[in-house]
Amino acid sequence: MTTRRHLIIGTAASATALCAGLFPRRATAAPESFEVTHTDAQWRARLSPQQYAVLRQEDTERPGSSPLNAEHRMGTFSCAGCALPLFASTTKFDSGTGWPSFWKPLDNAVATRTDKSFGMARTEAHCRRCGGHLGHIFDDGPPPTGLRYCMNGLSLAFTPKSA
Repeated sequence: MTTRRHLIIGTAASATALCAGLFPRRATAAPESFEVTHTDAQWRARLSPQQYAVLRQEDTERPGSSPLNAEHRMGTFSCAGCALPLFASTTKFDSGTGWPSFWKPLDNAVATRTDKSFGMARTEAHCRRCGGHLGHIFDDGPPPTGLRYCMNGLSLAFTPKSA
């Protein structure tokens, strides 16, 4: 006998399965090759659980949660996974989005790929050396590039410039 509870559970399960099929989180393309590689266990040992979720599982931190939003000193923002310098502090700006934002990466630092999760195509930014997920790139940034590199603070480490 079908009850209201069975109907609700069945509908929820069907919707979940449909969404998982239509909006996969990860691409099914061939794996990329990076200079810095570690096993899953090694990445887990090197990173905090939150950093692991962002850098290795393409998660997103809560907006406004990163202390790097308020970082205004001169210095360099590097990959929290492999320490590759990614952004100069001179390219950081307050986008009002709740995530550290930059209008330009350092040369040969950030690579991109198409992220088709959530039923849309976005440009994902990742560390070109270790493949760590950094965030996404949007075309609503300031001059001179017009780009907004919207980065997860958990994927970054800041080193202030020495005096």
